[in-house]
Amino acid sequence: MASASLQFFAFILALFGVFGDIAATLLPNWKVNADVGSNIITAITQMQGLWMDCTWYSTGMFSCTLKYSILSLPVYIQAARTTMVLSCILSAFGICITTVGMKCTKLGGDADSKNHACFAGGICFILAGIFGLVPTSWYTREIISNFLDQTIPESSKHEPGAAVYTGFISAGFLLIAGVIFCSSCFKRQQGAWMYPPKQHHFPSTEQESNAGYSLKDYV
Repeated sequence: MASASLQFFAFILALFGVFGDIAATLLPNWKVNADVGSNIITAITQMQGLWMDCTWYSTGMFSCTLKYSILSLPVYIQAARTTMVLSCILSAFGICITTVGMKCTKLGGDADSKNHACFAGGICFILAGIFGLVPTSWYTREIISNFLDQTIPESSKHEPGAAVYTGFISAGFLLIAGVIFCSSCFKRQQGAWMYPPKQHHFPSTEQESNAGYSLKDYV
């Protein structure tokens, strides 16, 4: 029962991780630049994401431009696109597999099959967390290095946006969920190896016949 509750908790974490991973991939605010200027009425907030760049004006106007050209993008953005999409795909696979392998569900067949499915789903979550953690870390490093560069003008400097923080948190949720799923399956297998089922030895029929009365003396 405790293992089933722990798996259910890990499944909830994985769901939050999947939704956060998808949101971080689609959000346009990976890096943000707020230019107030001489008047707050003309304040402009520029946001750049993996797929589009958006500009928000204090007057309420909002415009976005899609990034159609892939080869013209920096390498870290191209890598972030690829790894974030892989992270979303792996986390979705992990949700499907662990739904079959969890102890609280009636899918997946016998206990060994559910155990293997649960372990495979945990591996998917761990890989998804790694694929989500790498681009967010690389993207944050590029933002910080450009912000500290004295040769870059202040108007071209950005700060990490909400999408980066969402990606970090989602990757952490996926990693924790994957570790919980894998460790629960490993503990179960280790217990089966350390404590094998006891074999009950029953007396043979020959011993039972010897223990009874011999009928040769009465012939």
